Amino acid sequence: MTIILDGKKLRDKIFESLKAELDKMSEKPTLAVILVGENPASQIYVRNKKKTAEKLGINSLSIEYPADISENELLSKIQELNNDKNITAILVQLPLPEHINKNKIIDAILPQKDVDGLTPYNLGKLFSGEEPYVYPCTPKGILLLLDEYNIELDGKNVVVVGRSNLVGKPVAQMLLKRNATVTMCHSHTKNLSEITKTADIVVSAVGKNVIGEKMLKSNCVVIDVGIFRDENGKLSGDVDFENVSKISAYISPVPGGVGPMTIASLMLNTVELAKK
Repeated sequence: MTIILDGKKLRDKIFESLKAELDKMSEKPTLAVILVGENPASQIYVRNKKKTAEKLGINSLSIEYPADISENELLSKIQELNNDKNITAILVQLPLPEHINKNKIIDAILPQKDVDGLTPYNLGKLFSGEEPYVYPCTPKGILLLLDEYNIELDGKNVVVVGRSNLVGKPVAQMLLKRNATVTMCHSHTKNLSEITKTADIVVSAVGKNVIGEKMLKSNCVVIDVGIFRDENGKLSGDVDFENVSKISAYISPVPGGVGPMTIASLMLNTVELAKK
């Protein structure tokens, strides 16, 4: 019988432990979140992050700008937050408007305040096999989820579908660090199903329905990172959950799998940065 990888349950367990730790801290960390524009999904994410942080005892600072803010104004604000000793962690909510260079903005964040672990310094440390200040939130959440269910990574064949800097590339590197044999697939990969059929573990982070049960071997582990609304407005993931759950040993649901673990990792990273 398939075991559901319950991200909500693990998130709550992490939050309980974090809250106990934060209760003992004389100086609470402060998470600054910058939101540019009025993207409804981004507004919900930022609101949830603020609410979660404050519930745990993390100070939260929300900074909102109109979509037409100039790149220089945004860079100037990041510099101000970098220099502010009361700010522990900085997060710029993505996506940004097209006239703003995302990489330039992320590059401007001090590595020791980069709560998403996405600055070139932190990613460079990760890719060179060293310790970054913190690991990127979603990949970190994926590994915490796998570890919670005692899923062995050493020597396992893992296929990562999707090569983004947010999930695909860093999670592949983190899995390599744990001695998994990692294959990366993407939009130009030929015969995707032949590759995924060899996998003990599949991590899919594409944002559209790409993984069906005929593409997988029995008793594999399936991590579904993708989240989007289908044509009926229903939240869906990359994986055909109904059918894949009949043949897999473990599967993460959407919603309720990786999503809660991303926010748990964000809070963990904020507290970790406060201790460095």
